[in-house]
Amino acid sequence: MYLKLAWRNIWRNKRRTFITAGSILFAVFFAIGMRSMQFGTYDKSIENIVGFYTGYAQIHKLGYHDDPSINKCIEYTETLQNLSNNFGDEVTFIPRLESFALASYDIANKGVMLVGIDPEKEQTLTKLNKKLIDGDYITASDKSVILTEGLAEYLKLKVNDTIVFISQGYHGVSAAGKYPVKGIVKFASPDLNQRLAFFPLKEAQWFYGADNMISTITLSLKEHKQLDYIIAKLEGIINTEEYEIIDWKTMIPEILQQIELDSKAGLIILFILYMIIGFGIFGTILMMTTERRYEFGILVAIGMKRYKLSIIVWLEVLMMAILGIIGGILISIPVTYYFHINPIEFTGEAVKAFEKFGVEPIIPFSMDPTIYIGQAIMVFIMTVLISIYPLYVVSNIKPVAAMRG
Repeated sequence: MYLKLAWRNIWRNKRRTFITAGSILFAVFFAIGMRSMQFGTYDKSIENIVGFYTGYAQIHKLGYHDDPSINKCIEYTETLQNLSNNFGDEVTFIPRLESFALASYDIANKGVMLVGIDPEKEQTLTKLNKKLIDGDYITASDKSVILTEGLAEYLKLKVNDTIVFISQGYHGVSAAGKYPVKGIVKFASPDLNQRLAFFPLKEAQWFYGADNMISTITLSLKEHKQLDYIIAKLEGIINTEEYEIIDWKTMIPEILQQIELDSKAGLIILFILYMIIGFGIFGTILMMTTERRYEFGILVAIGMKRYKLSIIVWLEVLMMAILGIIGGILISIPVTYYFHINPIEFTGEAVKAFEKFGVEPIIPFSMDPTIYIGQAIMVFIMTVLISIYPLYVVSNIKPVAAMRG
């Protein structure tokens, strides 16, 4: 009976109901829009940063992360080669053989990270062929290298020049070789752009005397939110007493710290937004309560129990809140989806600033369901707390004074 009375009451004055529900609707809409943009920016930042080189996670020999050494390579067994069979196209497993070497050309020398790669699989993460600024991309059978721009400039090398590498191979084997430069790539990260050289995995294994060995398997994911699930599944496939799985949060913790700091700053802004929203909702409920004081006075005067009237009024506020929340979610879904598919693009000078750091000049929106649910719950709780005011008015109303106006 209470629900029926409350439902009828909110539609006796449609204008008042639409104003109250509308204020809640826009509160939900703006809260969802803000968090969707913020979360979308985080997702894109993570995608850009791990795409520089590290990947979302890496598989090494146990202890390699703390002490990276060519002697801690792992055999590229059939089990490791076929890991992708357990995940379909969710994950690409990218083998690498990494170690340090001395690069030399003419009288110039520099220490570099020399990386043996599978040219095809590497494309799914670092997209080296799109970073080419000169020359061509390598193939699996090549006996040539690709250098980063900063390294090539330091050594004064050009495409088709020959570079010499000297290093220590697997278990102390001497490693030396000379290779023509097939291409030059530009990394947005200044650090990576100064010290990386790439050549085919097979050639790297020959150079380091590490036949069928790799140092790292890097994971490239379609959806980074699946990372924990992927790692848990991997731990059930490979021997964790022999291998370690390190995620990007461990490899580059400073990025996670930056995101957490920005998120806290975003929560402060969101709190201010909630304050504004709260006063807006309170204003409409205050208006509703003031308009109905005469009605409340008559109902109490003719014998209606105050607690029953309070229950009905509380249910009315909840119903309007639910209508506003559902409306806010329904409106925000197509808007956030549009900007998820068609991110906000920067133009002019802002584009150059983004490209300087290797980040796409866009702000995408996130479609994470927790955003909609979380903001809806917050606004609902806020409305329930604000509904204490009309309950207070009803419980303390004096019928004679209310009917006199």
